[in-house]
Amino acid sequence: MVHPHTMAAREDKAAHAAALGITEVRISELVERFYEKIRGDALLGPIFDEKVTNWPPHLARMKDFWTSIAIESGRFRGNPMIKHLAISDIKRIHFDRWLALFDETLQEVMPNAGACRFLSERAARIADSLMTGISIHRDGLPEIAQKRGD
Repeated sequence: MVHPHTMAAREDKAAHAAALGITEVRISELVERFYEKIRGDALLGPIFDEKVTNWPPHLARMKDFWTSIAIESGRFRGNPMIKHLAISDIKRIHFDRWLALFDETLQEVMPNAGACRFLSERAARIADSLMTGISIHRDGLPEIAQKRGD
């Protein structure tokens, strides 16, 4: 059972996204256009070509992911960290390129700057979280602290 406070927070988040004009239809278009760009990208395309063998289920999964992130659909179940850890040579440059293409696609699909900012901020947090987790997995905590100057 979901706690009433959690439900209220989810409802507030969904209402905020709706007020910005973020809908499932727009998220679907975002995912379709974004991954079309990814597939044609010189840096990211080869990585996705190697890892994604059946695109329709992947796109459906990404739509579930982004509707869960943006409008609290609750349809996504999974662990993105495990998928990204399986890419042995993934680096910050890959996440930076991913974010640049994502932001470019947001400008094409979303109805206003607020919607773009809302989703861009979430994407940046997700990328940072994944990159931090990958770094910890690969290098351990002492190395990360040393790189940051802690």
